[in-house]
Amino acid sequence: MSLVTLLPFIVLIGAMFLMTRSAKRKQQAAASMRNEMQPGTGVRTIGGMYATVKEINEDSVLLEIAPGVHAVYGKNAIGAVLDDAEYNRIVHGDTAIVPDDASSLTELDDAKVDLGKHDAPSDDAAPGEAEESDESDEDVAPAASEDKADKSDKAEKKNDGEGEAK
Repeated sequence: MSLVTLLPFIVLIGAMFLMTRSAKRKQQAAASMRNEMQPGTGVRTIGGMYATVKEINEDSVLLEIAPGVHAVYGKNAIGAVLDDAEYNRIVHGDTAIVPDDASSLTELDDAKVDLGKHDAPSDDAAPGEAEESDESDEDVAPAASEDKADKSDKAEKKNDGEGEAK
């Protein structure tokens, strides 16, 4: 057999070895994490539920999921062991969380900023939905009637000019 025919098999065996090696590392890390659990530790299950460890048995764990509510889970159902600060932040909301936007950091806390957009509703708005405006309807109505009057005056002048030209 030549080296060219053996090369694909060697590459395949090497890839399988690397994949199983990384999987074993992950399993060992998860097992050591589960062994670090002690009663009173906060955990997150693989289902995403946060609880406090009450008892640890050989293959199972007794978790307190709410005050006075206990449930038995398998050790392999523990997805992460959390440190006290992180558990309290998530479950009890003890520490401040940085906001996603900077609106609370500006001096204009609750004041609305006028962006100068007082036009008619945009085409993107849903039918029957009108954008809010600071101007009242009374202020808008005279301006609209003035525009109509100007247009009708121009139309009359144009018609008068056509009639004289004929």
